[in-house]
Amino acid sequence: MKSALVLLLVCAASPAIAQHAGHGDHSPANAQAQDAAQPVDPHAGHDMSGPVVVDHSAMDHSAPANPLAGLKLDIPPPPEAAPPAAAGSGPPRAADAIWGADAMRASREALKRDHGAMTLFYAQADRLEYRAREGGDGYLWDVQGWYGGDIDKFWFKSEGEGAFGESPEDAEVQALWSHAIGPWFDLQGGIRQDLVGPQRTYAVIGVQGLAPYLFEVDAAAFLSDKGDLTARIEGELDERITQKLILQPRVEIGLSAQDIPELGVGAGLDHVEAGLRLRYEIVPEFAPYIGVDQEWKMGASADYARAAGEDASMTSFVVGLRFWF
Repeated sequence: MKSALVLLLVCAASPAIAQHAGHGDHSPANAQAQDAAQPVDPHAGHDMSGPVVVDHSAMDHSAPANPLAGLKLDIPPPPEAAPPAAAGSGPPRAADAIWGADAMRASREALKRDHGAMTLFYAQADRLEYRAREGGDGYLWDVQGWYGGDIDKFWFKSEGEGAFGESPEDAEVQALWSHAIGPWFDLQGGIRQDLVGPQRTYAVIGVQGLAPYLFEVDAAAFLSDKGDLTARIEGELDERITQKLILQPRVEIGLSAQDIPELGVGAGLDHVEAGLRLRYEIVPEFAPYIGVDQEWKMGASADYARAAGEDASMTSFVVGLRFWF
């Protein structure tokens, strides 16, 4: 029995003995055997000081296998059914039930104001310029601005021009109520008052906004207290050359439903004005510019101009300033 027990213990210990057999033997012969078992450095004995040339012809350049390929993720599909009725069954102003309507009123008004119901003021001098032209240099102003919110605004506009040393040739002011009729356009209505010449007061109806391809459009019809019906269409486009240098083409067209001799306006197409201005935005709110502007009197309006000793067309080289705040 003892012999069988000893034999069993020896058999059980033999794997451990075999595993540690090489660790206790530090003889030279065993060291040589271990060195022979170590991996061989493929660069041993090679001179690595020169350029290394690698042969890529035998390499596999195919795309690496996707490690997630074949992996099935148990992700449920998004719900397609309508939300449960309980989702909208709560009170519309649940906080009032806890804190009270009086306590929440100030927060509710602040939230409404900060997300679109703010009242703002904006003013812009679109054109404020000196005009060098044959027959006498002149000036021009074209300013506008508004006060209000996103939907309804009060607009004011003024423009005019003249020659230095003389009374202004044209000058007008407009007061308009503006209502948004979409994301890009406002419907405007109000009054216009001429400040020089045969003074007239007009009822105004028009639209102003941003047309496709970023054309800024301002179109209005005017009905005077004398029964004269006229219209004006303006359009301009900002072409950004660099972040600060902007080229702006601009066109203005005047129309009239009848001849108005005392104003020098003929029926049909009254005048066409085209300009090209290059401005440099020192900051977005302040930009000097230079450019050229050409104006043509058309049809009967040209006849009225010639009869008054004026040119039916005029070219102006302009230097101006555009700013807003």
